Amino acid sequence: MNEFDQMYREVILDHYKNPRGHGTMDHADAEAEGQNPLCGDEVSIYVAFGDDGETIDEVKFSGRGCAISQAATSMLTDLVKGRTAQEVASMQKDELLEEIGIPLTPVRLKCAVLGFGVLKVALHRSKGTPLPEEWGTSASEISLG
Repeated sequence: MNEFDQMYREVILDHYKNPRGHGTMDHADAEAEGQNPLCGDEVSIYVAFGDDGETIDEVKFSGRGCAISQAATSMLTDLVKGRTAQEVASMQKDELLEEIGIPLTPVRLKCAVLGFGVLKVALHRSKGTPLPEEWGTSASEISLG
């Protein structure tokens, strides 16, 4: 493993052990939950919008699962604060994957994007933002409630 990969692994471990935005939120403006049945990851997302009703003022998550799913969701909370619901809806998973910074196997990729998908569902329910088209083929792999 090279020094660059080691640094990113340490960042992931730090987000797993000391997650940002971890917790629940009473009276959230948007919320959703999801599970990855392949490995048992679970994530719930809670969003509060600012005074304009569109900008994400606060985002929290709770759940359990592997280091990748929990660390990626922690990183996601930092990425989306201050963005509008529409901006987050148009975000590509590559932006989150770039933040994670290490190559992921297909199984670990599903772990990494679970929180991202749950957030998009929460925003869709609350603001009517569009869901990614490719979800029509992968909905059976991740259960979003």
